[in-house]
Amino acid sequence: MDRIDLQKLRELPIEGVAERLGLAVKRHKALCPFHNDHHASLSFKVSKNTYRCFVCGASGGPIDLVMRYLNKEFVEACRWLAEEHNVILDWGVKEVREVKEVKPFDASRYERFFERPWLNTEARRFLFDERRLDSRVVRWCRLTSWKDKLGVPWLQTPYYDREGKLIGIQNRNLIPGCTPRFRFPSGSRTTIYNLPVLNLLRPGEALYIAEGCSDCWSLLSAGHKAIAIPSATLLNKKDVELLQALSSELSIRFEMWPDNDMPGERLFLQLQKVLPDLVHHQLPPGCKDFSEYYLSTKT
Repeated sequence: MDRIDLQKLRELPIEGVAERLGLAVKRHKALCPFHNDHHASLSFKVSKNTYRCFVCGASGGPIDLVMRYLNKEFVEACRWLAEEHNVILDWGVKEVREVKEVKPFDASRYERFFERPWLNTEARRFLFDERRLDSRVVRWCRLTSWKDKLGVPWLQTPYYDREGKLIGIQNRNLIPGCTPRFRFPSGSRTTIYNLPVLNLLRPGEALYIAEGCSDCWSLLSAGHKAIAIPSATLLNKKDVELLQALSSELSIRFEMWPDNDMPGERLFLQLQKVLPDLVHHQLPPGCKDFSEYYLSTKT
């Protein structure tokens, strides 16, 4: 791995890396995982792509964050970053083959969990009581749940390609404030979410672009057809190419309710370069994202 490869990893957006690790980032801050933190003392400086805790002194860039959080050596941390963020590195033919053979995504291992989705008490509370989602949307998205050996409840969100092939899974921790917040099986691809909805679009119909699965579920529950970008900080080249292909292939309108923060607006501007006719909808004051706006219409 040469200096160019290292630079690719060091330029991965620090907040996106933190979110993929399971940290809840809000307004460029998060609870520091390196000490018993209760006041979000971990701060992210987007302009320099670094993090720093003003209590315990932990600091560094994306690679440093992964090394310290996952307790990995430098090379292993680089491997993890490359795999999680679809960064292609020149490790050498032998090393690349070894990584692919050790950690492929085995869809057949997980497909049976989504054939007959089951929701435990925590999942039902999260989806129906807290999020107020339409049960038809939950069934369409094939959301299911499970508990690990420690009894921690997880919500499982499957990612399918346009043909309905399982390509990735997101596991969400349903205990508020616990880390890791998200887990992803090895080799899992969390690309643009809800691609099967494209097969239901009619010419001239609107397709909404959300940031993350939760906003997508809310848009669907509100009666819109929607897809989701994994994160405002993780819009990768493959996602851009897919959106460009959809724009040229489908005679539809792309619309968006960007999050009421800088990453949300930045994502909209990024998407507007790919989709020049993308329609911008403004959220009401006090609503951070479409999920909050959707909930406000339910009270």
